[in-house]
Amino acid sequence: MPQLTKKTSSPADRRVHRVYVTRNTEYHVRRDQCVAVRDRRSGEWLRAHLALQQRVHGGLKFSRQGGIHATVGLPEIGESMFFHAEGRDLVTSPVLSIDRPERSIVARYPSA
Repeated sequence: MPQLTKKTSSPADRRVHRVYVTRNTEYHVRRDQCVAVRDRRSGEWLRAHLALQQRVHGGLKFSRQGGIHATVGLPEIGESMFFHAEGRDLVTSPVLSIDRPERSIVARYPSA
């Protein structure tokens, strides 16, 4: 059973939109909901990705010894994102960076 930790966010961080960058994919998140997914190689928006319109349930960090450490809330760099969508779980590759998207990118999010 994974150990569970609750994270607290900094009051100075008021960002609503964040981009979680993994090895192959960008997950665009508004508050805690994935609103757009983009393939990093092609730059194309993925309109049928399992994470779309799903809430980020937390992060998972895998230890070298094979253990799993689960966190509640938005993941941090080095953690994998965890989505529970339509009865299926989705775990991403580890987050490489967390960025703030430019307004022009947010305006181009594909509609659901």
